[in-house]
Amino acid sequence: MHADLLCEECDRPYETHPTRYRCDCGGPLDFASPPRIFTPADLPARPATMWRYHEALRVDRPTDAVTMGEGMTPLIPAGGRGHDHHLKLDFTFPTGSYKDRGAAVLISKLREMGVDSVVEDSSGNAGAAIAAYAARAGMRCLIYAPSTTSPAKLDQIRVFGAELRLVEGDRQATTEAVLEAAGTTCNASHNWNPYFITGVKTVAFEIAEQLGWRAPDNVVAPVGFGSILLGLHRGFTELRDAGITDSVPRLLAVQAARCCPIHEAWSAENDTVARFANPQPTLAEGIASTRPIRARQIMAAIRETDGAVETVTEDEIARGVRALARDGVYVEPTSAVVVSAFDRFVERGQIADGDLTVSILTGSGLKSLGKAPG
Repeated sequence: MHADLLCEECDRPYETHPTRYRCDCGGPLDFASPPRIFTPADLPARPATMWRYHEALRVDRPTDAVTMGEGMTPLIPAGGRGHDHHLKLDFTFPTGSYKDRGAAVLISKLREMGVDSVVEDSSGNAGAAIAAYAARAGMRCLIYAPSTTSPAKLDQIRVFGAELRLVEGDRQATTEAVLEAAGTTCNASHNWNPYFITGVKTVAFEIAEQLGWRAPDNVVAPVGFGSILLGLHRGFTELRDAGITDSVPRLLAVQAARCCPIHEAWSAENDTVARFANPQPTLAEGIASTRPIRARQIMAAIRETDGAVETVTEDEIARGVRALARDGVYVEPTSAVVVSAFDRFVERGQIADGDLTVSILTGSGLKSLGKAPG
């Protein structure tokens, strides 16, 4: 059998198929072979969207992609911190979050495979992105979401025409609730499906191109299920391996103190991540994952880049929202975790004087109307 995919846990091979989203052992799947890569010299003649990197996106017909011109989000200097610090405004997408990167590639690939109906579980932003791109592709869409999700995100999912089912309990309960439906319908999961992370890695390509094909020294990012961190790791690794850049940045992950399984494992120097025992409601709802599906890959990415993990309190998250707003940037609380974490990484010497650091802002403040701190 020609293996397109391999299980992360047991190395069992699989062919790509619309209903195959995980291994029979329960492990997540990844690609069996490395992707192609683009040539930077070809890019100036291409549109300023993430599809300029189409060679690396594993979509057979990029000219037929399901797209709304997404990508090439602004990279701006951060205000008043005395460091070479930039903000990647990765919430400036059609649906207001970076999840459009993954949704565009995943839905494009599924349409190539003849899929006409999808199901997904989400804390809000991924559900909105999948619902939007499914609508554009003419697909039926069913989204499972926690009942505590911000109303603005739920309204967005509904307006795209998706069927919405709310699940009581924590984020993990929603992940488990979707599994029955995924047995008969294509699971367009941003956590399970590797095509989603393939789209997200374009954030690394953009950052490097915007910096003149240089990798920053550090990237600070919110981490829940980990798609942004894994996308950063894969994208920068592919650039380095192709000789386009010289290095992979240190990956600095941030979690909310009220739900921080990655930080707990990191602090204990464990290679495995246990389910977080006592999660509490947090303003940073988008990263409230009690046990990420790709936890092993997340830990490996942080260790391989000599990275680190920090947590922030609810008060620090609220202060982060206000600090960014005073600089003209309005983000949801999940994004604002990077603000206090940046300061802590500096205090602990993980960000050194003279380092070039990029912080990823993942979701628009309009996503959390009624929940954002004033």
